[in-house]
Amino acid sequence: MSFLKTTDADGRRVPPWQLVLRYVLLLAVLALTVGPFLWQLSTSLKGPNEDIFSSPPKFFPSDPTLDNYSRVADTIPVWDYALNSLKVASANVVTNCVGSALAGYALARLRYRGRRAATLAFILAMLVPVEGIIIAQFTTMRDLGLNNTLLGVLLPGSVGAMNVLLMRNAFLNLPVEIEEAAFVDGANVWQRFLRIALPSVKGTLAVVAIFAFMGSWDDFLWPLIVLSDPDNFTLTIGLNYLHGTFANDERLVAAGTIIAVLPLIVLFAGLQRFFFRGVGEGAVKG
Repeated sequence: MSFLKTTDADGRRVPPWQLVLRYVLLLAVLALTVGPFLWQLSTSLKGPNEDIFSSPPKFFPSDPTLDNYSRVADTIPVWDYALNSLKVASANVVTNCVGSALAGYALARLRYRGRRAATLAFILAMLVPVEGIIIAQFTTMRDLGLNNTLLGVLLPGSVGAMNVLLMRNAFLNLPVEIEEAAFVDGANVWQRFLRIALPSVKGTLAVVAIFAFMGSWDDFLWPLIVLSDPDNFTLTIGLNYLHGTFANDERLVAAGTIIAVLPLIVLFAGLQRFFFRGVGEGAVKG
């Protein structure tokens, strides 16, 4: 058990039984969070002659196949739906990064009457459930003539209140003396924002980008309400039709689920180093 001996943050040695308990809890949480995804991946690779409900369950396919993925594409235009989702999610990342950065900087650094009230408004916006305002959103999109369009899917989530507050906290943690020195040198507010403040919060921008992409890519309720033309369906709506029509074919549903989740895994894998750095940028108010 000597390999389990270690110390905590205060330099005190942690007893081996406590370290073992920590790892057991971590493995339990890992199994609960990652286990369902791995089971879906396993099911999507199993052939039609393999029992997916065997007891005890077989986690590894005896004869792995990719036919289920081709069957998904043959059943529904999954790549067209994925392209629609990609358009909305990419635009949502851009609007959230730009809008949240501008609003967060204004709340953190600019001095004007009503700044605290504006911050409070963003906090209160996070407390309002989406279901409580979704009818108002629908009527607004209808009056604007944006129902059944991808733009109508995008607009309600184009700037998230939580993302604005994340950027605000990140800007608050920057040393104000640096911007004051730039002000003395003649830099205006746009120069201070673009050349000093924004490059210092790249990690938080990555967090906002990940949250915006995931929220838009996984959104189901709002696209279901605002879209009626199958040509404009996003991936979540398309997979819902797949599940409703072929509910007995678990392999097909599992393959569609993996297709929907894979872009999120790729995105997080590419931005994870910025994500974990960005979480700490706005964690402590300076």
